[in-house]
Amino acid sequence: MSDSPSIISDKDARIAALEALLAERDVALAEARAELLHRDLLIETMRVQLARLRRMQFGASSEKLNAEIAQLELALEELEAAAAPVAQGSPTPKAERSVPVRAFPDHLARVDIVAEPASGPCACPSCGGALRRLSADSAEQLDVAPVQWRVVRTIRPKYSCRSCEKIVQAPAPIKAIARGKATFATLAHIIVSKFDHHLPLYRQAEMMAAQGIEIDRSTLAGWTGQASALLDPIISRIREEGLKATKIHADDTPVPVLDPGRGRTATGRLWTYVVDDRASGSVTPPLAWYRFTPDRTGAHPQRELAGFTGHLQADAYAGYDKLYQSGRVTEVACWAHFRRKIFDIHKPKPTALTSDILARIAALYSVEAEVRGQPPNARHDARQNRTKPLIAELRTVLDNAHRRLSPKSALAVAIAYGTKRWTALTRFIDDGRLEIDNNIAERSLCGFRRCRPPIPI
Repeated sequence: MSDSPSIISDKDARIAALEALLAERDVALAEARAELLHRDLLIETMRVQLARLRRMQFGASSEKLNAEIAQLELALEELEAAAAPVAQGSPTPKAERSVPVRAFPDHLARVDIVAEPASGPCACPSCGGALRRLSADSAEQLDVAPVQWRVVRTIRPKYSCRSCEKIVQAPAPIKAIARGKATFATLAHIIVSKFDHHLPLYRQAEMMAAQGIEIDRSTLAGWTGQASALLDPIISRIREEGLKATKIHADDTPVPVLDPGRGRTATGRLWTYVVDDRASGSVTPPLAWYRFTPDRTGAHPQRELAGFTGHLQADAYAGYDKLYQSGRVTEVACWAHFRRKIFDIHKPKPTALTSDILARIAALYSVEAEVRGQPPNARHDARQNRTKPLIAELRTVLDNAHRRLSPKSALAVAIAYGTKRWTALTRFIDDGRLEIDNNIAERSLCGFRRCRPPIPI
């Protein structure tokens, strides 16, 4: 018996409605895929822009550039955070976005949570029979407990002697600050948060207030000043030990300084002085000390290194010249600075010459990578046998290129930077204790160059 016309019509209507829904779903899915593709392309583009800005920031950078990097990082974080839930719910995640599985450090405390079956560990949920344990599956997640502030109350009971009536009481404990309310641990937390994590005091005050601890920012500033005074003897001792070394790495970086009287931000300098001989097989722990100055005159490093005798590995800053002229300090130049000047010309418009120079410098670094951590004599032998011929060939290439180039061209100026300092650049070949570059000092300033809010004068 055939279906009636009304039933057929109803089926057609339902089929048409379903097809319309499927068409709408396909359109919505296509739009969602297009939006995800656009976001992925935007994220990749922003990553490239951020890498370019960071390369620009590696040298002297402006406040505008720092602000641009901060804004770009913030926008990139927002996009990546928005993309994370979609990637988590996707049944086929992209291979290039796979996250490597890493084990958490062993020093972290472990809290075990045992999840037993709903029926309990004794009875079978199906038949009620006794259960025996076979094994266990475990999975770790990183957890955090908020900072817990506490009040340490020291109670000192008083006792009196029944025979002579003498009063006996334990002496008052030593305080970090006389008549102060902060322990040593509190001062350490505030200083590390401010100078290592770059968290201003007013933000720390806000975070403490969120936990019900009302401490004014000016009080935190006073504690910071007191703690700095307590650390002065340690800093002086570090400097004394550093000046006894035979090799010091030095560098400086601009830092924005708040200058309320002028209504603008001034630029100061942060200097670093580092002793680190681990690359030449030394087991002595590295040390570093820093100095802030309002300007970049040569008097500052000259005064800081007045008692030093040995090798100074640094950039080509003219402020070090008087130290070299004294005869006490021997200059060791930095191949990373020379390479950077060539790379800045090569990056926008590569040429056969710049590619050849960069490849030859890379060969020098390949030798250094192989001998890193070996004793000075092994490093010296490798440099004499392998690095010295490479450097001789590189010098020939540089001289030939310099004769062909216009003296005012950017590449000629970059090559001249290296050839004028050739003796200092090649000094590391004859001494296994020296390094090929000044990256040891550069790394000690990385935290300040990436995140440095203005500091008050």
